Amino acid sequence: MTALNPAARRQPRVLADVIPGARVRDALLIVGGALLTAGLAQVAFSIAPSPVPVTGQTLAVGLVGATLGARRGALSLALYLVAGLFLPVYADAAQGWDVVWSASGGYLVGFVVAAWAVGALAERGADRRALRAFLAFVVGQAIVFAFGLAGLKLAVGNSWAWTFHNGFAIFIVGGLVKALVGAAVLPSAWQLVRRADAWR
Repeated sequence: MTALNPAARRQPRVLADVIPGARVRDALLIVGGALLTAGLAQVAFSIAPSPVPVTGQTLAVGLVGATLGARRGALSLALYLVAGLFLPVYADAAQGWDVVWSASGGYLVGFVVAAWAVGALAERGADRRALRAFLAFVVGQAIVFAFGLAGLKLAVGNSWAWTFHNGFAIFIVGGLVKALVGAAVLPSAWQLVRRADAWR
């Protein structure tokens, strides 16, 4: 068997791998991703009559998943989900099981799965080109909405038409904007990494 090139083994799979270190780095990044999500969760406003607020959380989910990768991204969002049971880190500084069982609960659970999915795509290079990064974010948000709509239907009990409109349709434009942000930020970050490598 031909030995692998050691330099090839060191190539970063996601942006987090550019940072030196291992376990301590990963722990700090996982906590940092949860804190970023908590911060963007407070960027929130309501669109009546939807009981689900518009927040910056789904942007955080995409960024955390793409930069940390599947495993670390999912762990980061799982940490955020658990932290919200005890700390006011959910949207509008809410906390507790009541939020998880509310109209927003399905979205919160979906964050963990979406971060894993976006991270898995990023590990395959989806975050290095604008179009692929955009599509990765769209996939992540589709997962969030799938979980969110199911949770909203269970929590509120209205018709599927009402659920689809108030849990998805009114959020489409905002979701596309967040995907465009990801499509701009992530490839740009990789360009900076490549330039830094070239100067070494």
